Amino acid sequence: MSAIKTYIGDLFFSNRFYWTGGACTLLFVLSYFFPVLLNFALIGLIIYVGSVLLDYCLLYFTAKAPRVKRFVAARLSNGDKNDISIEVKSNYFFGTSVYIIDELPAQLQERDFSITQWIKPKQIKNFQYQVIPTQRGEYFFGQVHLYFSSVLGLVTRRFTMPLEQVVSVYPSFMQMRKYQLVSQTAYMGEHGSQRLRKIGQSMEFEQIKDYVTGDDIRTINWRATARRGQLMVNNYVDEKSQQVYCIIDKGRLMKMPFNGLSLLDYSINTVLALTNVCLQKQDRVGLMGFSTKLSTLIAADKKPIQRENILEALYKEQTAFLESDYEMLYMQVRHKIKQRSLLVLFTNFESLGGLRRQLSYLRSIAKHHLLMVVFFENTEMDKLAHAEAHNVEDIYLKTVAEKFMFEKKLVVKELQKYGILSVLARPENLTISSINKYLELKARQAV
Repeated sequence: MSAIKTYIGDLFFSNRFYWTGGACTLLFVLSYFFPVLLNFALIGLIIYVGSVLLDYCLLYFTAKAPRVKRFVAARLSNGDKNDISIEVKSNYFFGTSVYIIDELPAQLQERDFSITQWIKPKQIKNFQYQVIPTQRGEYFFGQVHLYFSSVLGLVTRRFTMPLEQVVSVYPSFMQMRKYQLVSQTAYMGEHGSQRLRKIGQSMEFEQIKDYVTGDDIRTINWRATARRGQLMVNNYVDEKSQQVYCIIDKGRLMKMPFNGLSLLDYSINTVLALTNVCLQKQDRVGLMGFSTKLSTLIAADKKPIQRENILEALYKEQTAFLESDYEMLYMQVRHKIKQRSLLVLFTNFESLGGLRRQLSYLRSIAKHHLLMVVFFENTEMDKLAHAEAHNVEDIYLKTVAEKFMFEKKLVVKELQKYGILSVLARPENLTISSINKYLELKARQAV
């Protein structure tokens, strides 16, 4: 059975085989009416059969199976172009055409992906392509099928390579690296003798030292004084490292899709990039995720491992399809976050009424922390609002879209009225808008 599969099961005939066979058949039909063509038909049939046998022998008896490898990173970046390559080493002593079919993961919805190239004798060639995943999770790459054909092109031999592998798609770490330069440029612009107003003050313990005239008596360390038999004081320095918490709303509104990615995925990609920038600025970063309950909590820290901890947590985040409980969020923030921090809330409000239902809780949070609400422009409504109207229905749709766009601006004004910072951005511009706002607050020493 294995021999049958090897020598017959992987055998395919090309279009050229059928066209050439059809031409021979046509000659025999014409020779019925024109007997002079019979000899030409017989010669043509002999050449045709000999060519097919020769092509079959060349493909099946002159070389072993090719060597094939697929090179794909252990982690793919969600929403970005990820490079994948297939390396093929031909063992044929003659040039061949190869038609490659890679079994891509079901999430990519690519049903007709293929590559066709010419390979020289004994050549090692790389075939590269790109995939853009739009969902986080595990992606299963299946087998690689290669169809080799010679110059004659009558017969095709298939080789199936068992290169199955599972690859995880994580939040956009490519985007995170891309925006590192933004924070570094902004950091260079912070140097100079500019007078800044600092909001609040936080002190960090540095050391215990001997008391000298002029030291604040309120910093006397009585325990150290008793042990040493002389006055000792605690020495403090201004704390440069501030707390930043990224809070992700995982309610049903965050499932809304734009350009293949959901609002939740846009938020997750932005949180990862913002986390990297905050750690570069020596701030302590934490993460909270909520819907009807607090499902994710990573305490703020600035250790290098914090980036990896947040990445792993973001990889598992999913939408809950339920209305988010902001009252629960306020209680958890008050209970879990004791120090005044910058809270970056990624959520979405489609109407002013939707904001007002949650406004009292946002105002309560803003009393104890610096709250920044990040939400999305509805790009589909924007397209409708700027589209040309050709009939009454178009005018109606255009008017409704403009109303929704205006309500988004009213949401910003309503938040500003109560001293709550806001970022309204298109989904594709969310990351740069959020980072710029953070860097602006950092430059003003508001955080």
